[in-house]
Amino acid sequence: MNLQALFRKKTAGDAAESQEGAQGHTLHRVLRVRDLTFFGIAAIIGAGSFSSMGQACFSGGPGVILLFIICGIACGFTAMCYAEFASRVPVSGSAYTYAYVSFGELFAWIIGWALLMEYSIGNIYVAFSWSGYFTNLLDGTGLHLPEWLTINFRAAHAAFLEGKPGTEGFTAWTSAPRILGMPLIFDLPAVFINIVITWLVYRGVHESRNVSNLMVVLKLLIILLIVIVGVFYLDTANWTPFLPNKFSGVMAGVSAVFFAYIGFDAVSTLAEESKNPRHDLPRGMMYSLVICTVIYIVLSLILTGMVSYSQLGVSDPLAEVFKIKGVKWMLFIVSAAAVLAMTSVILVFQMGQPRIWMSMSRDGLLPSRFSSLHPRYKTPGFATIITGLVVGIPIFFTDENFVLDFTSIGTLFAFVLVCGGVLMLPRREKNKNKREFLLPYINSRWIIMPLTISAFCLLWIYDRSFITSPFFITAGTAASNIPMLVFFALCITMALASFIKKLSLIPVCGVLSCCYLLTGMAASNWIWFFIWFAIGLVIYFTYSMKKSVLAKNAGSFKE
Repeated sequence: MNLQALFRKKTAGDAAESQEGAQGHTLHRVLRVRDLTFFGIAAIIGAGSFSSMGQACFSGGPGVILLFIICGIACGFTAMCYAEFASRVPVSGSAYTYAYVSFGELFAWIIGWALLMEYSIGNIYVAFSWSGYFTNLLDGTGLHLPEWLTINFRAAHAAFLEGKPGTEGFTAWTSAPRILGMPLIFDLPAVFINIVITWLVYRGVHESRNVSNLMVVLKLLIILLIVIVGVFYLDTANWTPFLPNKFSGVMAGVSAVFFAYIGFDAVSTLAEESKNPRHDLPRGMMYSLVICTVIYIVLSLILTGMVSYSQLGVSDPLAEVFKIKGVKWMLFIVSAAAVLAMTSVILVFQMGQPRIWMSMSRDGLLPSRFSSLHPRYKTPGFATIITGLVVGIPIFFTDENFVLDFTSIGTLFAFVLVCGGVLMLPRREKNKNKREFLLPYINSRWIIMPLTISAFCLLWIYDRSFITSPFFITAGTAASNIPMLVFFALCITMALASFIKKLSLIPVCGVLSCCYLLTGMAASNWIWFFIWFAIGLVIYFTYSMKKSVLAKNAGSFKE
């Protein structure tokens, strides 16, 4: 095997030339900065704010706002790196295409495979969360679905084995109709919303844009109402202690909090449907990220201020705090906001995945059917249907907790490679076209090493338990230190590289901040990630490597 072939690269020109579909069709360019910003908000504010935020507040207390700030900064650095790539390579594919240009084909495939975890598998979690709030909404109107149609099979079986009569899962298992002795249990609302969104995305980006923009406006208005009402029930005593479980407790919520930020990069998959991608994509990503970070910090302060953090370990925290305070009329509004928010998340993610597959198919890494466009709707129709199946089928046999952790680690891995990819690109001079984004160059030579030393000293002084991360926690203290030791070794390595190579500060900070968030992942997350990683490599070496366009046109790539 020719090892050099694994790192063959596309140039920015190659990527631009490949944006015509397999049948010579192109996508409709209808999106502007406002639309892209709304798509970003639609993708970010959803299951994170209405579901996973509760667990993060439960483990970190009021200090969870520090984790939101850390994640916001990490995503901010990453967004600027995405913006730099979007300006240079304004085509669909997101991090996959960027990795192809900077690292080469093997890393591009790995990123494309990892993004499947972010968009499709992440949508499974969102669909489950959507179902919970939608069911509550129906209950509030007097309609009630049987339990065996509102819970997934795995959760119902676990509840039955625990032997707790009266719980939703136990009732579902004992009351469900049987087929050949097996109970028929599935989450009907989750399946339903997946089918509806798949159909909407199949029809076209114009229709999706209008629906998304409307939902974003409505959910922002409802979130504003939640904040206003919540302020009247604040008790500042709940903000003490600020770090009840120290900083290690804050970091224990990494998966939940980072999941709340997943989505801003989905904007980059819409490059070929943007009117001016070099100008609009970077701004759409960064505007949406700043707006959502402020919203998350405010919401976490409202949650931890209304009730004790110890009461927030639930799947519907915003509804729970108003229930505790007896504000029953807000429960319906919160459920309505959650349904709108999560619908828009599913919509954007369901749009992003087919366009990544379309780009991979154009490069020969997937069968050509994935890049075929519908002659009327100008959407990647086949890839959209497959995405719907990838999301819909696992709904019948998986649960939300597994999906949450699995999605976060794959996305962080992709972010690390995007930031690292910018460091591989030749530096650009200041462009004359001020409408194009240009990542500012700041020499990190004298910055990274002092920052590393300062961060280590501060954490050592204020919370020495930071060195004990959830990773391999059952293996003993020595093994649990591994992630932080590896992280600080990476910091030292990057500091030395910055000194010698005069690397750009922003992508270096992006790499380090995302790697720091990875230290909060548990051992089980990594095990499943590497299993997924291995499956992807098998597919690449048995199919994609041989079918690659660059393999067939060996003279068209840059070694």
